[in-house]
Amino acid sequence: MSDLIDVVLPADQVEGTRSQVQRWLKSVGEAAKRHEPLVEIETDKVTVEVPSPADGVLAEIVAAEGVDVEPGAVLARLRAGAASVTERTAEAPRAAAAAARPVRASAGQAGAALSPAVRRLLAERGLRPDQVRGSAEGGRITIDDVLAAQPGPPEPAPAAQSPAAAGEAGQHRVPHTPMRRRIAEHMVDSLLHTAPHVTNVFQCDMTAALADRAARKAEFERRGLSLTLTAYFVVACVEALRAVPEANARWSANALLLNERLDIGVATALGDRGLVVPVIRDAGSLDLAGIASALGSLVGKARADALTPADLRGGTFTISNHGVSGSLLAAPIVINQPQSAILGIGKLEKRAVVVTEDGRDTVAIRPCCYVTLTIDHRVLDGFQANRFMETFVAALEGWR
Repeated sequence: MSDLIDVVLPADQVEGTRSQVQRWLKSVGEAAKRHEPLVEIETDKVTVEVPSPADGVLAEIVAAEGVDVEPGAVLARLRAGAASVTERTAEAPRAAAAAARPVRASAGQAGAALSPAVRRLLAERGLRPDQVRGSAEGGRITIDDVLAAQPGPPEPAPAAQSPAAAGEAGQHRVPHTPMRRRIAEHMVDSLLHTAPHVTNVFQCDMTAALADRAARKAEFERRGLSLTLTAYFVVACVEALRAVPEANARWSANALLLNERLDIGVATALGDRGLVVPVIRDAGSLDLAGIASALGSLVGKARADALTPADLRGGTFTISNHGVSGSLLAAPIVINQPQSAILGIGKLEKRAVVVTEDGRDTVAIRPCCYVTLTIDHRVLDGFQANRFMETFVAALEGWR
């Protein structure tokens, strides 16, 4: 008799997040091969697939769709080495059908195992599943398959909303995604129940950093790197964190825990779908080129819905460059607990500022932005926050 194997939610894929069963890709009684995806789990950051631990048949689903699950929870049970009745009885018809048509996933087959990321990308590029050739096992469509396909016209919006989607008169109901719910809970908990927030504001003259970027941009492009201002912000942030290590710490009941590594998260918007914070690992060991390379990789993966849980875990400090969407100032930017501070970067614009040259004050037009530091006042005081910001601004204004 075949043994039952537990299918569990791996702790290393969802550490630090709440998780929900999004969709089962196999039904009870259906055969699965080792490493073939069985179920999609959506966290507050990414959607992950849990694979089959062995060849066999799905014997029992323990966690239904829509149920919250914890790391290590049993999601299902697999009967190892078994073959499903459906598989045995359908073998002959499938063989005959395969001889009569080319090997390509049909619309029904391809659509049956689409991940949320693939579904979103298909919609964005105006493609149907039957227009994309799936390269994964069984003709399953991957993100790379969609990116390689020729985009088509976007599908027209439905003429009327179903009763389930409608709200009161004059309203349209958009159900919360698990990501949006988790973000809301996390932000409310941070602001109202965990940390007393205080924000200070500085102005930063970006003349020197912009001149350096203009001089080096072509060189970076030849190396396949995109040199963004965010890379400069990360470098300056490293200097400030070294000057004020408490900003790279976390509060505990009995002690302040100082993080030795500078693992800096960069908030990245996903449009209407929410926000993720991929982490640049050990940013203190990287130069400007290394940071630009890490940023390019992480932002590209974020936009392609290809981030992994490992890309999002373990940040010790966060930068929110909200100015890229036009915001001059945002305060307070809610701290990403259990971190102790978050840096905000406002919109870059030309401003009239007073400068002193040869002992004389004159008015000059300079590219400037407001920068803010929101702190957990249990961990840092105003003096430390100001020293952080002075160091950060000096690094950019005196860039060499």
